[in-house]
Amino acid sequence: MTLTFRPLDPLKDAELLHGWVTHPKATFWMMQDATLTDVERAYMEIAADPHHDAFVGLHDGEPAFLMERYDPAHRELVGLYEPEPGDVGMHFLVAPTDTPVHGFTRAVLTAVIRHLFEDPAIRRVVVEPDVRNTAVQALNSAVGFMPERKVEKPEKTALLSFCTRERFTAATGVAA
Repeated sequence: MTLTFRPLDPLKDAELLHGWVTHPKATFWMMQDATLTDVERAYMEIAADPHHDAFVGLHDGEPAFLMERYDPAHRELVGLYEPEPGDVGMHFLVAPTDTPVHGFTRAVLTAVIRHLFEDPAIRRVVVEPDVRNTAVQALNSAVGFMPERKVEKPEKTALLSFCTRERFTAATGVAA
């Protein structure tokens, strides 16, 4: 299984993403009622933001997941924790499918974290999943994330969690 990344093109990828982010399984993405225009606009804003970017993840060359990377000193977590040099924030979403593959989501998350750690300046990956999203919390734990505490964001109560290179390698056996 080959998992790769390419920069997201907000206009070319909007229709694809719209199907993903509005799918019932993407409840925690909080775009259930988004129109195609809403998705285009949201990802055009990300593309224009120097502190936030998005990538389409490819499985054997075909779009299969979405990954967003952001600077938590400037986006998402501003004022909710004290960012450290080398922190990077991340969101990921696996595309809905009628033929799920056992272990695929964990493989995607492992590839996402490995990809982020390819940048030698990154020391920790920061995530803030909804406290109700126990499935992603279990996945996060499996790849080395340690929950720190709950934080109140405008749209959700989140579980602030961190993953260092060392914890990622210890949890997955994948060198970072």
